[in-house]
Amino acid sequence: MSEKFALLSVSDKSGIEEIGRVLVDAGYGILSTGGTARRLRQAGVEVTEVSEVTGFPEIMDGRVKTLHPRIHGGLLARRQLDADVATMEEHAIPDIDVVVVNLYPFEETVADPDVTLDEALENIDIGGPTMLRAAAKNFPNVTVVVDPADYARVGEAVAGGGTSLELRRELAHAAFRHTAGYDAAIERFLAGESDELADALTLSLQKTQDLRYGENPHQEAALYAPAGRAAFGGLEKLHGKALSYNNIVDLDAALDLVSEFEAPTAAVIKHTNPAGCASGPSIEEAFERAHACDPMSAFGGIVVVNRPVTAALSQVLVESFFEIVAAPEFEGEALDVLQQKKNLRIMRVPTGLVHPARAIRATSMGYLVQQADPRIAPFATAEARRRLEGRITVPTEREPTEQEWGALEFAWRVCKHVKSNAIVLADRTATIGVGAGQMSRVDAVELAVKKARVDTAGAVLASDAFFPFRDGPDAAAEAGVTAIVQPGGSRRDQEVIDACDEHGLAMVFTGHRHFRH
Repeated sequence: MSEKFALLSVSDKSGIEEIGRVLVDAGYGILSTGGTARRLRQAGVEVTEVSEVTGFPEIMDGRVKTLHPRIHGGLLARRQLDADVATMEEHAIPDIDVVVVNLYPFEETVADPDVTLDEALENIDIGGPTMLRAAAKNFPNVTVVVDPADYARVGEAVAGGGTSLELRRELAHAAFRHTAGYDAAIERFLAGESDELADALTLSLQKTQDLRYGENPHQEAALYAPAGRAAFGGLEKLHGKALSYNNIVDLDAALDLVSEFEAPTAAVIKHTNPAGCASGPSIEEAFERAHACDPMSAFGGIVVVNRPVTAALSQVLVESFFEIVAAPEFEGEALDVLQQKKNLRIMRVPTGLVHPARAIRATSMGYLVQQADPRIAPFATAEARRRLEGRITVPTEREPTEQEWGALEFAWRVCKHVKSNAIVLADRTATIGVGAGQMSRVDAVELAVKKARVDTAGAVLASDAFFPFRDGPDAAAEAGVTAIVQPGGSRRDQEVIDACDEHGLAMVFTGHRHFRH
C-alpha cells in the first residue's frame, strides 16, 4: 500500500478522472467510495475502496461509509507530532494528504417546488462536510479541494512537488465557506416560508458579480446571493453595458413597484423613486402615460413593464434615453430595435420572480431586519373592502365615488414605493405628480402639485403616513384634489377630517403606514 493517499469522494464528478490521474502520477494511492470509485476505475485509475481501509462495509444505503477513525485519523493527524504519527502506525491509519470532496446537491434538490421532505433529507450530506471540515482544520498538513474549478492549479502544484501552505490555507477557507453555506441552505429549508424574525439569522452568500463601483466611483462593490441562486435573481441581461450598483438598486425598486399590479403596467424609476407609473388596456398606453408624468426626471431612468415589449413600444422607447428596459419578453423585432442603443441594458424578467420575505440593512449599531412590506390588498370595490373586515374606513362626510375608489387604490399602491415623506397625485390608472423624500409633508404635497404636467383638478392624493396638520389637505384642495387616502392615526386626525369636510373632500383611512426610508 502507498505511503501517502488522496481521498476522492464527489457528487459533482466533472474533472474527477483528470485530478485522479495527476495524483496517481505524483505517487498517491487513491481512496474512494461508491460512484466516484466506479467512475475512476472506468477511467483506468486504480482505486482502493474506503471499506478496505476501515474494515467495515458501507451500510444503510451508503449513509455510513467514511465516518471512521481510520479515515478521520488520517485527516486530522498532526504530522509534526510524534505521538500522532505513532498512533497512526499503531492503528494502521493511512496518511491522507489530499481530500477532494464535494457535497450532495441539496440546494438543487430543494429548488424543485415539488420536492418531498424525504428527498430533501436524503440530500443532506453528512460524511462530506465532516471530511471537509476535518481536512480544512488540518490544512498545515492536508490539501482540501471542494471546487472542481481548483483541480487544475492543485494538480499543477502536486505535479510540481506539492502544494504550498498559502494555497492550502486558501483552499481550507473555501472549504469552510462552502460547508457554512451548505448548512445555511439546510437551515433556510427547514425554516420553510416563515417570515418570523428568528433569534439567530445566518447569512451565507456567494459573490455572483463584481461591479464597476458602488454608489460612487471611490467605493468598491459586488453582488452576492445564496449559493446556487442564479445571478441577478434569474434576470437575464440580453444586451448592453454591465449593471452598476445603482442600476441594481433602481431595477429592484421598479420590479417591486410593478409587482403590485395585475393589469398591463409600466414604471419609470429614477433614483429608486417613480418618475411615473401607469396601468392601461395595453402596455404601449401604460408606458405612454407613465412617461408623460415626468419626462424630464425620466431621462436616464429605467423602465420596467409587466407585459412583453412589442415592436411598437420598442420604437417609442428608443426615442428617449434610458439606462435599462426590463420586461418578461420582447416580441417580434422589439429586441433588434432596442439593441440599436449600444449601451442600453435590456433585461428579461423571469416568470415568478421571488421578492425577499425580509429586508436587511447594515447600521453602525448592528443589522436591521424586518418583514418585507406586503403587497397592497385591493379595496377599490365594496366586496374587496368587506373582505378587509372594516380596516378601510371613511371618516369624512363624503364617501369616495366609484371612480375615486379606483384612483385611490392605484395611488396607494404607487405611494408605498415612494421615499418618505411621500405624496402621489393620480387618476384611476396613472400618476400625475410625485412628491418624494421631503422633510415636511406639506412640502411633499406642494412638490407633487408643482411636478404635475396636467391639471390636477379631479385628481386623488395618497400620503404614505398621516397628516400631522391640516395644511396638507388644504394645499391638496387648493390644487383641485377631490379625495385622499392615508393611514390615519394622528393626534390631529379630527382637524384633518374637518379640513376635508370643509373642502368637500372624501378621505379614506387604511390603518397601514408605508414609510420607505
